Amino acid sequence: MERTADAQTAPAQRFLAVFQPGGSVVAQPAGSTTTPANRWVPTGTETAPILSPILAPLEPVKNKILIVDGLDMASAVGEQHQAGIIALLTGTTQNMPPTNGAIPPPNSTSYAQGPSIDQVIATRLQGQKTRAFRSIEMAVRWATGKSHGLLSPINALNFEDNAMHSPIPPRLDPMVIFSDLFGSLMPDNGSAGQASIIAQKKSILDFVDRRFTAVSPRLGARDKAIVDQHLTKIRDLEQSLTVITPTNPSCKVPAMVDTTGYNPRTGINSANDGSVKDTVTDNLIPKVGTYMMDMMVMAMACDLTAVGSFQWSDTEAKHTFPWLNLTEHHHFYQHDGGFRPTECEQIDVWYSQMHLHLIQAMAAIDMGGHTLLDESVVFFGTEISMPPTHTKTGMPFFLAGNGGGLRTGRWLRYNHLSHNNLLVSILNLFGDARTTFGDPMYNTGALTNLV
Repeated sequence: MERTADAQTAPAQRFLAVFQPGGSVVAQPAGSTTTPANRWVPTGTETAPILSPILAPLEPVKNKILIVDGLDMASAVGEQHQAGIIALLTGTTQNMPPTNGAIPPPNSTSYAQGPSIDQVIATRLQGQKTRAFRSIEMAVRWATGKSHGLLSPINALNFEDNAMHSPIPPRLDPMVIFSDLFGSLMPDNGSAGQASIIAQKKSILDFVDRRFTAVSPRLGARDKAIVDQHLTKIRDLEQSLTVITPTNPSCKVPAMVDTTGYNPRTGINSANDGSVKDTVTDNLIPKVGTYMMDMMVMAMACDLTAVGSFQWSDTEAKHTFPWLNLTEHHHFYQHDGGFRPTECEQIDVWYSQMHLHLIQAMAAIDMGGHTLLDESVVFFGTEISMPPTHTKTGMPFFLAGNGGGLRTGRWLRYNHLSHNNLLVSILNLFGDARTTFGDPMYNTGALTNLV
C-alpha cells in the first residue's frame, strides 16, 4: 500500500478499543485429539494473509486490518479473567487479586495499578483540542453473572489517567446514550427551552464545584486527591453541556432505533452461574450493539470525542445467543459445560461480523479527503487466549485503521513478546514517544514493523 510522507508521520487522531469476551479457538487443548487446533490464526504470508474461519467475515476489509500474532499478555497476573481485562489496556498486574473465581467486594481496590491507554490518549488529545467528551465508554449486556450488574474487576476495562487509576463504568442504556451525545445536535425544538435546561444543569455543577473547592484545602493528601478527581469529572460534565455546532458535513444525528424490551440493567438480576436468563434482552443484543456502534462512530465523526471503548459484555458473558440458536451462556461453552469449540467458533464468527460493521462504518465517514478509519487506530482484544485453560499466550489481537501510518492488510508474527510492547506501539502512533507502558517488568520496547 502506497503512503505519502505525511501519512507516515502524522499522528493518529482517534482511538477506539473493542473488547470481545472469552478469547478464541486459537489452539488445541493439551491431550485433546478431537478439538480443532486453530480456528483464529491466519495462514499465508505477512502481506498476503489467508483469513481463518473465525476472521473470514473480515475479508471485505482485510486491507484495513493488521493481525498481530504471537503476543503474550504476561502482565495479566491475578485472578484469571479479572487480571486479563485489567491488563488488556493497562499493562499492569491486578492489585490484591482474589482467589480464582472470587469477586472482591464493591469497595475493593483489586483493580489496575495504572491508567489504561485509552485514557492516556484522551489526556493527550484533549490537551490538543477540547471536545465535549474526553472519552466515551459503552457496553452491551454488561455485568452479568457474579458481578450482578455492578462495576467489578471482572468487567472493568477503562482506568482513569490520574493518581487513583479508578475504574470507569461504561454507558449502558442506548436511549440515554443517544440523548447525552446527540441531544444538542437535534433539530431545534425550542432552543430557549434547551438552553434553559443546560444552564440549570451547569448551575448545579457550578455549585458542587464551589463546595468541593472550598473544602479541598482542609483535607489530607489522599482525600484531596479524591476531591480533585471529582472536580475533574465535574469539569468534564460541564464541557459536555454545550450546544454543538458541527463543522464536518458527515456529522449527522444517527437514526433513532427502537430498543423496546432491552433492559440495560438486567445484570442486576443475574445469577452467579448464569442460570437466570433474560432472553428478551439477549435477543436484542445484535440490534442494540449495532445501534451503539453507529452512535460511537458518529460521535467521533461529529468530533464530540476522539477516544472511545466498546465492550461486548464482560469477561463472564453469562447471556444467551438466541439469534445463533445457542441457549446457554458464553461461559458455559468456554468451560462451565466443558469446552465446546464449535459453539465458541460460532460466537466468534458472529463477533467478527459485528467488527466488520464497525470498520466499514468508520471507513464510510469522510473527514475531508480521508476517512475516519484512515485517521484512527482501533484495537480489538480479549482477556484470555484459549477458553478452557485461561491461558494468555498467543493472544487473538488485531488492529484496524491507518492512524499514525499504521500499515494494514498484513499478518505480523512475533515470538512470544509481551503485549505491553503493543500498548507502547499504539501510544507511539499517537505521537507519544515513550518506550515503556504499564508494569516495566513486562516491557522490552515498541513492536517493530507496524508502520
